[in-house]
Amino acid sequence: MKWYKKLHWKILLGLILGLLWGLFASFIGLTEFTGSYIRPLGTIFIDLLRLIAVPLVLCSLVVGVASLNDMTRLSKMGGKTVGIYLVTTFLAVTIGLTIVNVMQPGATLPDETRAALIESYGERADASGAAADQLAERNILEFFADMVPQNFFQAASNNSNMLQIVFVAILLGVGLVNIPAQKGEPVILFFDSLNDVIIKIVDLIMKTAPYGVFALMAAVIVDLAGDNLGQALLLLRALAWYGLAVVIGLLLHVLIVYSSLFKLFSKMKLRDFFKAIQPAILLGFSTSSSLATLPVTMERVEKNLGVSDEVSSFVLPVGATINMDGTSLYQAVAAVFIAQALGMDLTIAQQLTIVLTATAASIGAAGVPGAGIIMLVIVLQSVNVPVEGIALILGIDRILDMVRTAVNVTGDAAVCVAVAYSEGKLGALHFDDESENV
Repeated sequence: MKWYKKLHWKILLGLILGLLWGLFASFIGLTEFTGSYIRPLGTIFIDLLRLIAVPLVLCSLVVGVASLNDMTRLSKMGGKTVGIYLVTTFLAVTIGLTIVNVMQPGATLPDETRAALIESYGERADASGAAADQLAERNILEFFADMVPQNFFQAASNNSNMLQIVFVAILLGVGLVNIPAQKGEPVILFFDSLNDVIIKIVDLIMKTAPYGVFALMAAVIVDLAGDNLGQALLLLRALAWYGLAVVIGLLLHVLIVYSSLFKLFSKMKLRDFFKAIQPAILLGFSTSSSLATLPVTMERVEKNLGVSDEVSSFVLPVGATINMDGTSLYQAVAAVFIAQALGMDLTIAQQLTIVLTATAASIGAAGVPGAGIIMLVIVLQSVNVPVEGIALILGIDRILDMVRTAVNVTGDAAVCVAVAYSEGKLGALHFDDESENV
């Protein structure tokens, strides 16, 4: 197969062309054209992925749970999955705090830039603060209560309710395990067949991925730059050290934590892992939504990494909801950066509070663009840093959101491999997937 026919190269080309078009459109004043005639292509692509996310999770998880035929195995896999997710998130926050304390990005921000940023993005910071206040009022029991839907169809109408879908699917799978096999077999066969149909739909949607990614990237650039490309470049220059700190932290997390995870729980090489799931990572980067990327992540993990569908159908939907390594690391860096920029010195106790709060806040955070900002408000409030300081980072948050979402998707797949290996459900790697031929 020629390299340029592979899907991940086409997606990468779409990203580059979208970047170039966005810069060109901002330079010559085509932002309105881009918003009206190019952005909708990206919106359609994301909506198609979101459209099949709920039925994919429901069908694959029902079949996966029903195929276990043993409640002990289900509870063991669930405990293992959540445990590894929490450990990797904890390590991500720790790495983020280490990087931001070493690099001190907040100390480099000029006073006039700080004042201008707060003035420009103050209203958005206030809106995020109000949303976070409502979220912070919930206690841990309310979180578990929210996992149980009153109406399944209402829950299925909103992708942010993915934990409710997971709960219903597991409950239905458990019910199938506990009835006579001859009665449950027709139901399992129905969900299994529907799951195959959905996987085929994913293949068809992915044929449009390069065009959707082009539109999404172009929209991101024009949103950042508007009709004044020079002002956007000045903003990026002012916050470059902060952005670099976030990116370095994310890279270290991937290289250290995930490579160690593979050494402990599998024989897989990190290079082979990335080669197998490239399209999912690139989609996570371009969509900034781990939920929208979920159908592609599941397909790549099962077909390319050799993970059993009964493992991927459980681990990945849970991960897309509670595993936010990239977001948690970013929150740690952003919180300390804001404190540094405002002239505040956080104590060791306050930074430990950030570790605990960021880890807890990642559980149940919606896997959609912008959710990390609301979680960041909660982290800032936990250490008494003024919420208004969020205005300092909103200018480049969309770009960093893309990077951290790519890490979130990577983390979901990495943990899935680890759990599959520990359960004896990890097959051989496969790179020559037919779905890469478009």
